[in-house]
Amino acid sequence: MGLFNFFQRYFINDIGIDLGTVNTLIYKRGEGIVLFEPSVVCINRQTNKIILVGEEARKIIGRTPANVEVVKPMKGGVIANLEIVKEMLLRFLSKAQNKKSFLRPRVAIGIPSIISDIEKKSVKEAVEQSGARKVFLIEEPVAAGIGANINIYEPKGNMVLDIGGGTTEIAVISMGGVVISNSIRTASQAIDESIIHYLKKNYYLWIGEQTAEELKIKVGLAIQEENELFMEARGRDIGSGLPKSKTIGSNEIYLALKEVVNSILDLVISTLENIPPELSSDILENGIVMTGGGSLLKNLDKFISEKTGIPVRVDPDPLRCVVFGLGKCLEDINLLEKIKL
Repeated sequence: MGLFNFFQRYFINDIGIDLGTVNTLIYKRGEGIVLFEPSVVCINRQTNKIILVGEEARKIIGRTPANVEVVKPMKGGVIANLEIVKEMLLRFLSKAQNKKSFLRPRVAIGIPSIISDIEKKSVKEAVEQSGARKVFLIEEPVAAGIGANINIYEPKGNMVLDIGGGTTEIAVISMGGVVISNSIRTASQAIDESIIHYLKKNYYLWIGEQTAEELKIKVGLAIQEENELFMEARGRDIGSGLPKSKTIGSNEIYLALKEVVNSILDLVISTLENIPPELSSDILENGIVMTGGGSLLKNLDKFISEKTGIPVRVDPDPLRCVVFGLGKCLEDINLLEKIKL
């Protein structure tokens, strides 16, 4: 082993964390993404001990006995249960880190721009108590922009629309900083919840979160199409409690998601209405870059473009944009110092 490789393996231990409502991603400097797992924890109610985390916990959602509970400790992009998040992070970091490393890691973590100072403090505390020696807080739209290969230092406006699990955030970035940003607690999770509510209301069919997500991915869309897609949704009849299935078309999912999609559009329009004319010209030229898992909803980019008259493109790897951006910051300490909160 060469001297540089030895030094990198045992001493360089910088980590980027995209701690999301739905998924947690970890980037390790020099290695890339080393963990991509659901932000889910399985707890024994009798002992209050965590049994499983991540993908192992997600697999048993809806299949647990009475004394076992599966929880999502992140809500709306922020920490809902500090103690559980600390333990979840400890386990994720244990998976991601080189256990032989001599140093505790420096950690860059993405946070929603909407969160309060108290919520920022909770995030920092959770990461510090999970073993970090230093924590850098980075606004997620900025990290997403960097991860999407936007030159955030050019004297031109670039707009990033990041639709995560719990929050949708939009930011106009120019000359290395955020000129204007806005966000709502309506995102991918709200899309799943809308599908669940629609089927309950219209078919008395109660489906689980995983089925809702599958419907979103397979037949969900933001603009109706002539060639309708169909999927069989299986769940439970609300009246009888018996198993029930129903074939659902994409145009019905379009109706189910109309309110959520319009909320995201309203966020884009209200932000565009409040930026200087010079930046409006830049955005008309550069377009809007969409990141985050919610940007994968079929036709959402087309819908926003048609309603605003601005070109919209979805990043080729939208789920990983934030963590890639955090990773680039870790590789360039000057960049990290400039954009940290």
